[in-house]
Formats: sequence, structure tokens, C-alpha cells
Amino acid sequence: MKAIVQTDPQDRRSLELREVEVPKLRSGEVLVKVQAAGVNRGDILQTMGAYPPPPGASEILGLEAAGTIADAGDTNWEVGTKVGCLLAGGGYAEYVAVPQGQLLPVPEGFSVEETAAVVEVACTVWSNLGIEAGLHEGQRVLIHGGGGGIGTFAIQVAKALGAEVAVTAGSQEKLERCRELGADILINYKEQDFVEELKGSCDVILDIIGAKYLEKNMKCLAKDGKLIIIGMQGGTKAEINLGAMLPKRLTIQGTTLRARDLEDKAEIVAGTVENVWPMLEDGRVKHALHATYPLADAAQVADSHPAVRAILDERARQLGAITAELVKAHCPATVVIAGGAFTDDPKAPKQFAATVRASAGDELQLRMIPSHKEIVRAVARTVATDQLLRQPLELGRSLQCA
Repeated sequence: MKAIVQTDPQDRRSLELREVEVPKLRSGEVLVKVQAAGVNRGDILQTMGAYPPPPGASEILGLEAAGTIADAGDTNWEVGTKVGCLLAGGGYAEYVAVPQGQLLPVPEGFSVEETAAVVEVACTVWSNLGIEAGLHEGQRVLIHGGGGGIGTFAIQVAKALGAEVAVTAGSQEKLERCRELGADILINYKEQDFVEELKGSCDVILDIIGAKYLEKNMKCLAKDGKLIIIGMQGGTKAEINLGAMLPKRLTIQGTTLRARDLEDKAEIVAGTVENVWPMLEDGRVKHALHATYPLADAAQVADSHPAVRAILDERARQLGAITAELVKAHCPATVVIAGGAFTDDPKAPKQFAATVRASAGDELQLRMIPSHKEIVRAVARTVATDQLLRQPLELGRSLQCA
């Protein structure tokens, strides 16, 4: 079968369509002929080496897919049934092996392509708001990143459950989209302090930011409030004030979906089909399919995904924050970044420098040493475009031929 393979782990763009073996079924699995696979932030992170598949999972990209059962194995599923698939990997291929507990029916009125684009986000939102947080009517939920894929879906599910929804986003355009989807309280985090707006009032917070927002989130929680952290876009380390946590009986929980065991995923899938699928089918929750592309174009699609810029900026900021801490501890006059920390990303150094200087001041000298690969590429580009450099090469070839 054909599948997308990353040929160079150090190069996120090295995605090629190649021949690989068809997966061998284990007990309890079915073989699905893939008709469509969703593109997720997790796929982009994996190409950057930041989100490896869990042990035993396929190294092929793809966390969600949809298609037709080609081999039912030892399960009771019927060959030819159209299904959606929640995956730990393997979706960017013509066939994928799927544990039977991670199969979902195609929602009524949905195409196979639309199903492939909704499985991951639906399971993510339900597992956190429905199962972990137990969100219900009359509660207030704060959703960070309301304008993103998870945020827009979470707003609708929360409203369908009868909750009051507050969101943060970074532009008026995104906030307007959140309002259209049902959000009640709109907060532009670039202009407003969400703690001032929500202090002590949130029963549930769904957070993609992590460390940067931890203290503020705790201030926003009501008594018995639950903070569900599903992302670390704002860093991985922060201090917790237990003195503020204990009197309010707060719960702080981190979750992920990909690395869960089969039993957990089967429970999540069953709950998603029971609770979220009816919301999709009757229109209470809407999910738009942005575009479709051939499998062979995976490299271009992944590289143009909006998550790429966000991830690269996030990486630059985190490296800048680490550097700033080192500068505080050791007070150097100059900091040298070596090894191609920002390979093929001309915008990241500015983000990195701004983060460091925001803490260390403008007097600190920042220097970068390019990697060997960057030097070779720079030389190759120069030779290819500079006529004066090309002429000696042409002369050398002529002498060799003579």
C-alpha cells in the first residue's frame, strides 16, 4: 500500500508517498481502507520530533481517518461498513488497522471526508468537558483559545450541555466567531485581563496554554472548580500556590488522548457517539470542512497548516524563556545559540530575541551560529544564483572533460 513516510526525522518537510506493508491485524482490530484522514496539530508536532507516537503505535502520521472496513478480523463488524477511526497513528495511508473500540459510525448527513475531520476534536472535547469535568447545565466554563479548532467545537458542546461559556481569543474577528457559535462572555486576552472579568466564577476551565496561565486560571476557578489542561503552548513549568488551592477544593488535571490505553479510548469513543454525534446530526454542533487534498500533497498541506507558525513561535518563546532564566542566573554579557535552533525559520530569531530581552534587557548581546546543514544550503544557494561563482565551476568541468 501507499503511505506518507517522513524520510528525514530532522526535516519536517520530508514527507513522501512511498510503498509500505499493509498493517497486520491483531486480535480485536479491523482493517479500514482509508478514504480520508484529518490533519491535526499533533501531526505537525510529530513531523517536528515533538510528539512521537506511543509505544506500539504506527509511526505513520494521522490521528483520525474515515473509510470502509476491508477486513473485519475476529470482530463482529461487517466488511463494507463505513466508519470513522480514532487513531494513535497510521491515518496517512491507504489502509490502517484500528482497534474495534475506536471505530465510530458516520454521523447521519455527514460525508466520509467530514467524518474524518471531526473524530479527533469530538473525542478530545467530550473526554474533557463531558467525562473529566462533568460539565452540566447552569455551570460556567472558560475556554482558552476559543477561536481555534478545539475551542470552536468546545463552545458548541458546552452550550448544548446548558453551560454558560466564556472564551479568550486574540482578535476581534475570532471573538466574533465565538459569539456566533454561542459564547456568552468574550475576552480579548491582548487587551483585557481575564482574571478581572472572571475571578472566582468558573466551574470548569479548558486550557490549551499551560504554565503561563496556571496562576490566573486558579484565581478564576470557583469553589470545587476544575482546571483541565490539554496543551502547553505557554510553557511546561509553573509553581502552584497550595494555599490558594486547598480552601477552594480545586482540581487541576492534565490530560492527553493519543497515549491513553485501549479501554480508555473505547470509553471515550462510546461516550462521543452517544452524546456528541446526536449534536452533530441535529445541528446543535456544526463542524466545517476547510478543504480536501490528495494524499501525495501531505508535505505541502502540513507545511501550510496554520499550526506550523504557531508551533514555531511557541518553540522560539520557550527557548527564549529558558535562555532568560539562564541569563538571570549567570549574568553573561553575550549568549550564543548554536546548532541550528531555528533552521529554515527566519521569523523565529526575532521572537526568541524579544522574549529574552523582555527579561534581560537590550544590553545583552545575542549571537547565532548556523548549523552545518544551514551553511551548506547557504553556499549552494549562493553558487546557484551568483554568475561569478558559477563560472569557475563551469571552467573546472571543461578542464575535466578535456
